[in-house]
Amino acid sequence: MENILISACLLGVQCRYDGESKPIMQTVALMERYHLVPVCPEQLGGLPTPREPSERQGEAVVMKNGTDVTAQYRRGAEQALHLARIPRSKAAHLGVARLSVDARHGQPKLVYTIAVTLKDEGEESAYAGASPCVAIRGKTDLSVQNGTQRLPHRPVVCGLGPAGLFAALLLARQGYKPIVLERGPALDERVKAVEHFSATGELDPNANIQFGEGGAGTFSDGKLTTRIGDELCGFVTEVFLQHGAPAEIAWKQKPHVGTDLLRGVITSIRREIEALGGEVHFNTALTGFEQKNGRLTGIFTTGGTFPCEALVFAVGHSARDTFGMLMDSGLVLECKPFSVGFRAEHLQSEIEKSLYHEAAGHPALPRGEYQLSQHVGDRCVYTFCMCPGGQVVASASETGHVVTNGMSYHARDGKNANAAVVVSVGAEDFAGDPRRAIAFQRELEAKAYAAGRRGGAYAAPAENVQSFLEGKGQLNIGRVEPTYDRGVVAADLGALLPGELADTLRAGLRAYERKIAGYTAPEAILTGLETRTSSPVRLKREETLESAQLAGLYPCGEGAGYAGGIMSAAVDGLRVARAIIGRYAPAEG
Repeated sequence: MENILISACLLGVQCRYDGESKPIMQTVALMERYHLVPVCPEQLGGLPTPREPSERQGEAVVMKNGTDVTAQYRRGAEQALHLARIPRSKAAHLGVARLSVDARHGQPKLVYTIAVTLKDEGEESAYAGASPCVAIRGKTDLSVQNGTQRLPHRPVVCGLGPAGLFAALLLARQGYKPIVLERGPALDERVKAVEHFSATGELDPNANIQFGEGGAGTFSDGKLTTRIGDELCGFVTEVFLQHGAPAEIAWKQKPHVGTDLLRGVITSIRREIEALGGEVHFNTALTGFEQKNGRLTGIFTTGGTFPCEALVFAVGHSARDTFGMLMDSGLVLECKPFSVGFRAEHLQSEIEKSLYHEAAGHPALPRGEYQLSQHVGDRCVYTFCMCPGGQVVASASETGHVVTNGMSYHARDGKNANAAVVVSVGAEDFAGDPRRAIAFQRELEAKAYAAGRRGGAYAAPAENVQSFLEGKGQLNIGRVEPTYDRGVVAADLGALLPGELADTLRAGLRAYERKIAGYTAPEAILTGLETRTSSPVRLKREETLESAQLAGLYPCGEGAGYAGGIMSAAVDGLRVARAIIGRYAPAEG
């Protein structure tokens, strides 16, 4: 019978920090197949029971009272290794690879995955059967050999959001010295423009939450979660860590950087690109293409003309004027699904009570997050970009249009939780016409601006969740105070949306109440409208990642319709950069 290591408290051993245990019935089934070895790393490391709860802080483990217990936890891990038949002398490094929270059954559990790096390569297979819980993972080689076809001119990267930033970084590291164009300003100037807009309502169409160094994700929660499962995700995480992101992003189940720390990371990556010979041209927008025989030969910009045979097109999901230029140039864009809705705000403490029950507020637990979805007919109502302890921000990029988004700092210490609650729309809603899809977004944003206008420039329409469910257009502010920085005005949000979409959102919200108690509480607030969940268009590309219509053009990231979020956009930028690197040799000079 095989041995399996299991947390001792799950077998009824009173070894938890509070002197109690948390036995679960599922262990009975395991006993029929395995010999269970109870393990309490804390006790193995010499810590008493009961004891102060502990949490990881960077590379250290610290008790609630401030006592550093890193040594005890390391000792406990070494003892666990011994029980798993991996001698400590064989391990070059060990640590927490992943920490997740399982809150599915009312009692949240911390689930640790331990990573062990062996000193001698090739010995992994000897320990493969040490436990059913052991998985062998080799180091992935993500290198790419420079191609042989000589580029006449340096590659150009258009857009300095995650996709463009990581494409430019990899190109720079491989010796290609890319030219990077960004329609907005450098980050310091961009932050000033955003703060000015928040304070005065004076919008700069090229320097705002959508445009400028770092892209739209800069003013968000800085989430690095993704479902793509690409090996390049590890490269992205490593780069973030190299440039000052908190160490916890390497092991947390739902890593986030926070808008405050993300800004420094972005600036640092850009400086590495410049140090490797790359050029960054801020306040420079793409305006057109120069082509010959179906191949790109140059580009037109607000800063002049650049010869170019390889262009990374990473403009972001809000570059509507650029989408129009593409279509006017004869390129065919496709409609792709996107979503519209509003921001829902609740007290963060109430969300955590619903998720964690009596454990809510425990210092070892992360801020509570949720992700909800509900199919209603042929559409899906889902939550997007949930920001624990965050705020709702004014995210307009066009004059006379109101757009909402969510943002939080690394500490996530605000009173409110917010998330986009949106309903899906697709090509069938617009007869497959991408211009109509873009026009639909603009129409909703203009309606939201008009509905909030009496509250001042770029004030947003808002109402309580219950009011929206009943179509009353009422806003009563209680414990949940709206955080939208330009102020809110009571309005009937349902009247701003097509009737079918409003009714679908109502059905979705009612379903959410069954999943998170209090989601439709009278105090909860909706602020509208949320329209920039993703790009409404896609520029088709071939398996080579090159445009199907213009050779040398490489559509990339969210704006081109191939990503959704910081991590997936960064990975797509890396994919495109690798495609260029694998084909071309760097330009001479």
